[in-house]
Amino acid sequence: MATAERASAIAASMAEAWNTRDLGAFLDHLTDDVVWNDPAMSVPARGRHAVSTFSQAVLRAFPDFYYRIRPPVCAAPDASRCAVPWRISGTHLGRLDPPGYGPTGRRAVFEGVDLLEFRGERVCRIDTYFNVLIPGEQLLALRLRPAPGSWRERVAVWAQRARAAWVRRRRFRDDSHGIERHRGGQRAGGPSPLDR
Repeated sequence: MATAERASAIAASMAEAWNTRDLGAFLDHLTDDVVWNDPAMSVPARGRHAVSTFSQAVLRAFPDFYYRIRPPVCAAPDASRCAVPWRISGTHLGRLDPPGYGPTGRRAVFEGVDLLEFRGERVCRIDTYFNVLIPGEQLLALRLRPAPGSWRERVAVWAQRARAAWVRRRRFRDDSHGIERHRGGQRAGGPSPLDR
């Protein structure tokens, strides 16, 4: 089992491997069945091969990608998990596959945190958290958050209200059908206690 100091050292070694493009060293810190969940992924990467594929795609799309740890790395007392605050920077110069985003030539700098879970001396799970709007706005040169009172905000509110009404109707319908199925099931299996 890793100690808290060892967990911090592993996180630092993983960051160094990213920054020197030594994906083999990065993957050596992971279990074979590692799961990495990142908002930049369409689905979580499961297993070293999937992690390698995602990592290569990021480095192709952002050749100057740089991952800097913002101390302190906070480890659980039993060293089973640690939180790694970071700042990432990179210029979008290549296509990002999947899903196929074309290069914008723009630079993004944003912060987040990786939660690493350990099994022995290796990382078995990575959960990455960051505000996707920040790099999205930087890379697209487009304000994704509508300005207060703007027509975009009004359209977003209208769309949310329409969706909320649809969800409420569907839930009511599903709940009603569940009650009917429940009543029908009771009758099929014999009289309900309420009928006695």
